[in-house]
Amino acid sequence: MILVSSCLAGINCKYSGANNLVPSIRDLVNEGKAIPICPEQLGGLTTPRVPAEIVRDTKGKIRVVTKDGKDVTKEYILGAERALAVAKVLGIKVAILQRRSPSCGCGVVYDGTFTKCLIDGNGITAELFIKNGIKVFSDENYLKQSFNDQV
Repeated sequence: MILVSSCLAGINCKYSGANNLVPSIRDLVNEGKAIPICPEQLGGLTTPRVPAEIVRDTKGKIRVVTKDGKDVTKEYILGAERALAVAKVLGIKVAILQRRSPSCGCGVVYDGTFTKCLIDGNGITAELFIKNGIKVFSDENYLKQSFNDQV
């Protein structure tokens, strides 16, 4: 079994109220091989919601801030912790997460300026998963056949 970002399975949970459907990921869910999860919703954020990005201060400390300046770090951390708890209960070893997201981003995220500029890094949930031994793939770099022994 693997975890996937709910928006990739076609669930309308992204900040805009839409989704990022990847048909092959939806198929994994429909076949019972994957569980969809939305850390932002698990953290108590609504859909739709104001876009948010990770902001780093000069000392490297990170916060998650909405485009209108609200600090939602607490909600993102709570959502990540709850997503990890689900992963642990289910024995999850692999996750496919939405790229660029301040929660699920894997390898690259937006730079915190809301100018669509990308930087190297991981979202809050992706980073927590990685630190806890879960292999994280973005929707761009996953290969469905590599998960056959995990599902």
